[in-house]
Amino acid sequence: MSKQILILPGDYIGPEIVTEARRVLDWVNKRYILDLKFVDGLLGGAAIDACGNPCPEETLNAARQSEAILLGAVGGPSWDDVDRHIRPERGLLQLRSELELFGNLRPALLYPQLAEASSLKAEIVSGLDILIVRELTGGIYFGEPRGIRTLENGEREGFNTYVYKESEIERIGHLAFELARKRGGRLCSVDKSNVLEVTVLWREIMTDMSAQYPDVELSHMYVDNAAMQLVMAPKQFDVLVTGNMFGDILSDAAAMLTGSIGMLPSASLDQNGRGMYEPCHGSAPDIAGEGKANPLATILSVAMMMRYTLACPQAADAIEAAVSRTLDQGLRTPDIVTAGSNSVSTSQMGDGVVAALEALADQ
Repeated sequence: MSKQILILPGDYIGPEIVTEARRVLDWVNKRYILDLKFVDGLLGGAAIDACGNPCPEETLNAARQSEAILLGAVGGPSWDDVDRHIRPERGLLQLRSELELFGNLRPALLYPQLAEASSLKAEIVSGLDILIVRELTGGIYFGEPRGIRTLENGEREGFNTYVYKESEIERIGHLAFELARKRGGRLCSVDKSNVLEVTVLWREIMTDMSAQYPDVELSHMYVDNAAMQLVMAPKQFDVLVTGNMFGDILSDAAAMLTGSIGMLPSASLDQNGRGMYEPCHGSAPDIAGEGKANPLATILSVAMMMRYTLACPQAADAIEAAVSRTLDQGLRTPDIVTAGSNSVSTSQMGDGVVAALEALADQ
């Protein structure tokens, strides 16, 4: 029986990078006889333009019927003036919440070919392989009450609520412990329990849960120190687990260790392993339509889809190997150009990956 994959190109560079990732999806679908069926949908600014809703009911229905979703990027200045409740980003948050995509996996893996492209010295980042596990459907991004109000003296005040239930912390904790168990056996829980009661609870629950995973070494770190340590000595980490806001910030910082945020894929999973796959970068309106966008994060997100939802690790391995071979050949989009490499367009990078897949398959 065929499995449905929902394709959501999104805004600005979204369609450009998704086009190249779709080529890779088509290739592995045929090569590994996955029997995937693709449907297209709207999310974000494109959906606002088409129907006035950043996450239309048609998209939600298609998402519920799909095994996995491939997303490009949403948002941008074209929709800065729309009401806050229908901003493109609200559509993305709604989709995550409706599908209960609570577990966001953001690997920060440095390909050795890009050591010189990192913002840090090569000896600090060489061999880097970190996985950040971010809780995605709770915390301050979803907490209520929230809003902007006017006080009695006429001054305006903005407010948000940072809240986590015990069950939400346990759910992301189990996912992080299980992933650490399959990797290097080390899990660092990041919080701010010295000033935030919600993360006092977070730390207590993570500590209690560690008894269920005696083979995983659990440590704790305040988020400000974790940010410093990521820049100073990133290879000390194996798996990090943290809440929604802290994970959002730390994973983008970790992305730059790898040479470019254009190299950072992600998976957002529900309790049953179904998920949404997307690059961690934004919609980059400044380069949209110029063929400069790096499609590798989106292509590597397809590899994560193969590994975590579609249970085809051979396809995941093949995609990752093809990306590495493409980099070996010196192909670089402008964000990762280094000395001796060749700057290529978005589609040319996609050509390189597909050609590498063909070459590896013939070996």
